[in-house]
Amino acid sequence: MLSRTADCLFWLARYLERAENVARILSVGHRLASIASIRSEQNEWHSTLAAVGCEAGFFQKHAEATGEAVVDYLVRDPDNPSSILTCLQTARSNGRSVRTALTVDMWEVLNDTWLAARALGPGEFTPDRLAGFLDWVKQRSLMFNGAYHATLLRGDGYHFTQLGTFLERADNTARLLDVKYHVLLPEGADVGGALDYYQWEAILRAASALRAYHFLYHARLKPWLVAELLILHPQMPRSLLSCYGQISRYLDRLTEGHGGERGECHRLAGELHARLRYGRTDAIMQMGLHEFLTDMIDRTGDLGREISDCYLLS
Repeated sequence: MLSRTADCLFWLARYLERAENVARILSVGHRLASIASIRSEQNEWHSTLAAVGCEAGFFQKHAEATGEAVVDYLVRDPDNPSSILTCLQTARSNGRSVRTALTVDMWEVLNDTWLAARALGPGEFTPDRLAGFLDWVKQRSLMFNGAYHATLLRGDGYHFTQLGTFLERADNTARLLDVKYHVLLPEGADVGGALDYYQWEAILRAASALRAYHFLYHARLKPWLVAELLILHPQMPRSLLSCYGQISRYLDRLTEGHGGERGECHRLAGELHARLRYGRTDAIMQMGLHEFLTDMIDRTGDLGREISDCYLLS
């Protein structure tokens, strides 16, 4: 496969996954800001920016992290490369560049999603309609994932698409879980109180993991169990362990198809997968959940750069 085609498929998958995950993180901020007992709505919106990694760009344009300004910046600001509409546009551009490498079903979902997104007006992003829009973004991303799983040949194109999806998903699962670190509890609120419970519940809902949590643990929401589910549980498809298992798998598939040569990206992916596979929740909590997640976000970024150096144009 040409490096240009591989690059476009990799980033197409990443940008669609990023649009979905910005929607998931934004839904946490929206849900938490709607809880009447929270002392300051601005704390929740600021935490959303911090989790997405868009603080610097946002505060170059805005003086205060109000709900309206954060939603506009993360949903449709063209100056933000990680805004939802920009991600959808970039994904569609990548797909259009390698149209013949996509199946008809993949292209139809991708193109229809962008055309529908482009037609949306400001009224679709008001507080009373925002949740519906975010759900729509998640549904469109899931439709594209279903289209390529069901129709794309299991060759290099499929492998690079999977790599892009799971690399971006690993990064965003860590960011979603780290939202909790940035949220400031009201004075006098104890860990384990009602507010703490609703914050963890919002994160699990955003990860589509609330039912999975109750099915597996049969317990009230506990921080260490939420962390275990989203970091170390092999059956949770959005967990870091599951994502890195898939990343290692598809890097190995590429190696098998290209003479068995392995690069730094293979070593780093294997190291991170082993760290998660043999990791323990108590060790992570002792280290500090925020510190662990920040390290994983940094290492995931390093892995993306190594994959690009080994296989792609960028």
